[in-house]
Amino acid sequence: MRPALLTAAALALVVALDARSVVAQQAQPAAPKPYKAVAMTPPKLISDASLDTFRKELADIAQRKDRAALARVMAFRGFFWEGPDDKGADAKKSAIENLAAALHLDAADGSGWEMLAELAAASNAAPDPDRRRVVCAPAAPTFDDDAFDELVAATRTDADEWGYPTAPDVEVRADPAAAASVIEKLGLHLVHMPSSDAPAKNPDWVRVVTPSGKAGFAAATAIMPLPSDQICYIKEGAGWRIVGIIGGAGDQ
Repeated sequence: MRPALLTAAALALVVALDARSVVAQQAQPAAPKPYKAVAMTPPKLISDASLDTFRKELADIAQRKDRAALARVMAFRGFFWEGPDDKGADAKKSAIENLAAALHLDAADGSGWEMLAELAAASNAAPDPDRRRVVCAPAAPTFDDDAFDELVAATRTDADEWGYPTAPDVEVRADPAAAASVIEKLGLHLVHMPSSDAPAKNPDWVRVVTPSGKAGFAAATAIMPLPSDQICYIKEGAGWRIVGIIGGAGDQ
């Protein structure tokens, strides 16, 4: 019986090794491929101490889940919502009601208020190119939306896997270290940030794939992800108010 036992044990070992091999292969990131560069213009950030103060007040409101206080910091008129599936603000409802719908503030798990707190924490605000006196955060670059849609489709990626360099000639290095060799410099175009890849061991670096198909690492401060949600503000009188939401959760 001993030879049979040994044969069974050997077979089990082979099966286990094969299974580990499959798992290891699945864990490997997909080989990077070249893609068409989509030009973009970085946002022109604003610096305003009064907006910073308002954001802190808004963060406190979100932490307290104080809907009455939130209603008091809404814009008097002109609230907009650029929601998913072309969903927009309901003209028959108040600004706070539209904001609640956009962020799903009534969610039992408090996720809507958490989302508001995250948006309030975004300090890199920039002027909205389509609305006078309105600034939105997190800031977003300007680029051809149709070209980006084609890029996402052609690369079979998700929109949240893309970012942009904050300045021209951002260096992409072979390893996540300042002393590593530079393999390429980024132009002012959208950059693939593969979400399926293992994160860099050093949080100060982010893995990117350049349009030429080279994979490397760029300084995390030099590459910003494209925002999926934005909160927009307008200055009315001496103070700031919430005037719009771009994105949002919508009704569930």
